[in-house]
Amino acid sequence: MTTKVTGPVSIHSLIGKGYNRFWHDRSFYRVVKGSRGSKKSKTAALNFISRIMKYPWANLLVVRRYSNTNKQSTFTDLKWAANKLGVAHLFKFNESMPEITYTPTGQKILFRGLDDPLKITSITVDIGILSWLWVEEAYQLESEDAFSTLVESIRGSHDDPEFFKQVTITFNPWSERHWLKAAFFDPETRRANTFATTTTFRCNEWLDEVDVQRYMDLYETNPRRARIVCDGEWGVAEGLVFNNFEVRHFEPVEVIRKVRETTHGQDYGFTNDPTTQVSSAVDLENKELWIYDEHYEYGMLTDDIFNMVREKGLLKASITGDNAEPRMIEELRRKGLRRIHGAIKKPGSIKHGIQFLKGFKIYIHPSCENAIEEFNTYVYQRDKEGKWLNEPEDANNHIIDALRYSMERYHLGTRQDAHDKARAIKSLGL
Repeated sequence: MTTKVTGPVSIHSLIGKGYNRFWHDRSFYRVVKGSRGSKKSKTAALNFISRIMKYPWANLLVVRRYSNTNKQSTFTDLKWAANKLGVAHLFKFNESMPEITYTPTGQKILFRGLDDPLKITSITVDIGILSWLWVEEAYQLESEDAFSTLVESIRGSHDDPEFFKQVTITFNPWSERHWLKAAFFDPETRRANTFATTTTFRCNEWLDEVDVQRYMDLYETNPRRARIVCDGEWGVAEGLVFNNFEVRHFEPVEVIRKVRETTHGQDYGFTNDPTTQVSSAVDLENKELWIYDEHYEYGMLTDDIFNMVREKGLLKASITGDNAEPRMIEELRRKGLRRIHGAIKKPGSIKHGIQFLKGFKIYIHPSCENAIEEFNTYVYQRDKEGKWLNEPEDANNHIIDALRYSMERYHLGTRQDAHDKARAIKSLGL
């Protein structure tokens, strides 16, 4: 049985402009890289709900790098889409699994994470074929091999002449060195049977004026970041301050237990700049730095920052904050962050801190997406002739600044309390 969307709902009015070919495309690989606010995830969700109802043989597997991120992203988007289409009453939403069932036929939308690959390879469905795969925030997939193994879960065939299998990939770009570029966007190496496109916030007619203005301001205040955030283009490697980093999955608790050092830093902003916090494990003997947690948010008040730190279990941890905000640090201390202190800023401290960080091999956990973006867009300045200077641009560095502050203790003669190791492990819920 095929059930169609009925009533006054207009698909065209829901999806708006910019996604007509995406909506109808049946290529095996359907790939969208887009800017922030380009409605790619919402459009994909609407498309899948509509298609599940149209094709009774279809089942969908939704995958993110980490399974616990599905519930607040893809699951919520698909539930939103069913409500927008006026068909939520036809679906059963099991939030605990999570899982979505189209009740007229029993078709399934399943959710998994690459952090548990055995649960992906063993997936089966009772009705129809596991015919579609949606990989959301695909930039978090570190290797093409892991992706290729994932694609093998889409298997089987059907005698319906309308039958097709498809892998949909959505993501914000962050580095031209990522395997996604060669696999789907470079003509010489692109996989066969691929439709790939780039969308921007300009095709999202439902963004409010505040969001649009924030994007437009980036062209003036931070053009390199605007290339990624506003235009959906790749971050470029030329002139990068750091070339000693790698995005790699690791178990934070295991690294912390091994290296016995953790460090935490904060940078403060409000309207135009975010407030950030970054946590790392430091292996001084082997000169390795493991970035395992971050926070990145605009408009945070003192209470918000305190609550964020409390939720991370770091109220008693040593935290180094930007000393340009002494009142903020004092307010946080009075609220209960007894061991927060200001960074020691001296002439040349930025260059010195950067040089110190360059002496480490830096590993960034895939969940730290803002750290990944900054390390891929933090560059040196150029002179009028286009030559690179030994002075970083003051942009794309809010996580990096917090990281510099947190590392002062190791090259300015102070050290972190050994108890922070235990506190860091506790903050991870282990």
